[in-house]
Amino acid sequence: MSQILVVDDEVGIRELLSEILADEGHGVQLAENAASARALRGAERPDLVLLDIWMPDTDGITLLKEWAANGQLTMPVVMMSGHGTIETAVEATRIGAIDFLEKPIALQKLLATVKRALRSEGSQSQAGLTLLSLGRSAVITDLRKRLAQIATLSVPVLLRGEPGVMPELFVRYLHQPNTPWIAAGAALADAPQDLLAQAAGGLIFVEELATLSRAQQKNLAFILSKQEKAKTRVVSFTAEEPARLAAELGFDTALLARLSELSLALPALREHAEDIPDIAGILLAQLVEARICPARHLSTAALNALRQFHWPRNLQDLQSAVKNLALTALEEEIGAADVERVCAQFHPSAEHRVSLPLELPLREARDLFERAYFEHLLAREAGSIARVAEKSGLERTHLYRKLRALGISAGRKEE
Repeated sequence: MSQILVVDDEVGIRELLSEILADEGHGVQLAENAASARALRGAERPDLVLLDIWMPDTDGITLLKEWAANGQLTMPVVMMSGHGTIETAVEATRIGAIDFLEKPIALQKLLATVKRALRSEGSQSQAGLTLLSLGRSAVITDLRKRLAQIATLSVPVLLRGEPGVMPELFVRYLHQPNTPWIAAGAALADAPQDLLAQAAGGLIFVEELATLSRAQQKNLAFILSKQEKAKTRVVSFTAEEPARLAAELGFDTALLARLSELSLALPALREHAEDIPDIAGILLAQLVEARICPARHLSTAALNALRQFHWPRNLQDLQSAVKNLALTALEEEIGAADVERVCAQFHPSAEHRVSLPLELPLREARDLFERAYFEHLLAREAGSIARVAEKSGLERTHLYRKLRALGISAGRKEE
């Protein structure tokens, strides 16, 4: 028996939906406003939520955003409204709603939508991070606004960032709801006409340009030449510098220029380190709710340790670390000692360390070495300024000045 949460401020609609759904064999919970819905969602995860948009305390779109940002949007949500617009429906589905019902709701439409939504429940239950759950820092807020601004454009977009920034989270924000989504990858080795047909009206995402062979590049160029006619958008990502991509990796310069018509930089995790505690909390809550691990919570000291750590592969490493902590901690409360134990495996290996081209002027080579040296110490000492100062032989004030001069964000962890 499925558990369905109905959220609507009109008592007549709540009672009518409850009666219909109960007759179909579902368990039904009722909430008259957002506050009641929050409490019920906090107590347990329903299999489906029917959520009214217009409510007196907090509207349904705001509540949907709140669940998405808190990592609680792990169940299918169907929005309901008697005054909905296409723009509202598009916004709701971009946030994470899977469908939209217009009031008055026809019985057959309701039952068909509920049946379809419950079939999708399995894929929703393992929901991970989304752009809305990446935090509230100025860096992420600003990037969300820029992505929303270009979401309806048809020009190709090139996203650039460090390894492990999880570019798909950002690309999903550009994807128009209920249109095809194609992760190109190996599919670019096949006939480009077939790939273009599959993606018609939707979006093609190229995960890493540096991995494309000459044949795949040629197929991608063909797709770009036909994208306007097929109403298909191409969004790509690379962790390589464009100059190196062309000069050293042999990437076609004309294709790179076409892909780079619109380019955005994705932030490294250290650039919005203040979001790390919230992200870690969401990741852990999702693991607990999915019953992948027992009940766990992160102590304040553990959250601070995660925030101060210099994550070599950004979000990818943080996600791996939280799962490791959830599965290997011996107590319900995960402490700073657990974080230091797990973070030890994420120190940059020799293959990821900065190489120093010997043709550089002495000052530039020295800056590169010092940056790599202090980033290594901060990672090894879990962000402890006191220990880094001791290891490097620098007085703390001098160390802070040095880190600022090198552009390294270190926070102010003293112990």
